[in-house]
Amino acid sequence: MLLRVKRREFHISKLLDLATASALTSTVNLDHAPTDLPPMHRQAMASEPSEPAGNAKASARKVRQITPEEMAELAKNSRLSIPSFVRIPAAAVTSFGVGMTLGVMHGSKMRGLRFRAEHAHKLPSSTTGWYLYHRSKNYQMAFGGIKEGLRMGGRICFWTTAMFSIEDMFDSYRGSMDGINTVMASVAVAGGFSVWNRFPLIMAARTTKTALVVGLVYGGLQDLVSAARGRPIGYVEAIRRRMTKIQGTTHPDE
Repeated sequence: MLLRVKRREFHISKLLDLATASALTSTVNLDHAPTDLPPMHRQAMASEPSEPAGNAKASARKVRQITPEEMAELAKNSRLSIPSFVRIPAAAVTSFGVGMTLGVMHGSKMRGLRFRAEHAHKLPSSTTGWYLYHRSKNYQMAFGGIKEGLRMGGRICFWTTAMFSIEDMFDSYRGSMDGINTVMASVAVAGGFSVWNRFPLIMAARTTKTALVVGLVYGGLQDLVSAARGRPIGYVEAIRRRMTKIQGTTHPDE
């Protein structure tokens, strides 16, 4: 019995010695690495990046933050005093919410009517049967409403985001923010919507006419807000420069 205990103690001490030796070997610096290592191993050890260097590079990359003064100036020179990187996502979220609400209402109603039509020939005749009937109907209405809500919300969100993005693109291209860009963006989205849904020529013309009216109204309201807040309007400034040039040509300085 004593011999077994001594053997176990001997094996445990050997294991502890091996663990200590491996730990000391793993902490050896590259400068004191043995010279009898193969060249491939030495090259791999030398090519490993050091942690402090990586941390130094990460700390050197600093993202410049927008100051409150710059944010106020950016909002002042933006449509509706809302920068484009805030206005476009806000329009997308709002349009998705509106489309989701309308889709849930329409989809649940249509699925309920469809369920009633499909089961009109086999109405239940007991209390338990009516309970199961209404439970299945409510489940179908909820499922149909959520499905139609996601579908309609996604479609409205896509076309609304496209309209606001094209409007911002025209603002950057022309260098001015006015109702003309809004009208062009609305007509462009109406054309894409008509092509996507393969509307006939009469329906496409009607859709374009509606988009033209919406663009004029929405763009005009934005121009009124810009004029009230003292921001320059593109076509107004162009007309003013044209009138000044005509007056200068008609009445030259003597």
